[in-house]
Amino acid sequence: MATGETPASPTSRGPSLWSRLNARYQKFLDDLVPYRGGRWGFCICTLLVYIIRIYFLQGWYIVTYALAIYLLSLFIAFLSPKFDPAVEEDTDEDGPSLPTTSNEEFKPFIRRLPEFKFWHSMTRAILIAFICTFFSILNIPVFWPILLIYFIVLFAVTMKKQIMHMIKYKYLPFTHGKRRYQSKDDTSSSSL
Repeated sequence: MATGETPASPTSRGPSLWSRLNARYQKFLDDLVPYRGGRWGFCICTLLVYIIRIYFLQGWYIVTYALAIYLLSLFIAFLSPKFDPAVEEDTDEDGPSLPTTSNEEFKPFIRRLPEFKFWHSMTRAILIAFICTFFSILNIPVFWPILLIYFIVLFAVTMKKQIMHMIKYKYLPFTHGKRRYQSKDDTSSSSL
């Protein structure tokens, strides 16, 4: 080694272990994108296993309550448009938005939280909550019916607000296939 040179650090030789693991994880997620049914099936099974574990352990209600609140916030973000029409009424910015009058041009519904990110965040949260059930320090004694009532009230109020927003701005976050319009030729032949 010549004078004035610094020895090569282990991280300068190539990608670190963390970046390689991160790249593999991202590749795994990218490979899962087309398998919507399988992804959601795994997520629902994981949630069921978590619920069964909580039922048999009779504890970790605070962890479950926090999980439920987080899943509710994810669901609301999934149902919400990326560009909120209530905010857009006040500003005159260009960009995609929902039609607010019947003669306004249709612009597509873009979610605030895309389906894949919704699934990924939900699955990750369930797995973290599942891991939390292995630590007794997180088993804080509470009267669980109160938490259940709080969650039901919060769910009802939040969903009512979201549904009223959908009605006011005339959008539906779910579509079941592409609409088919009949041409004039189809309508005249069907009347014969």
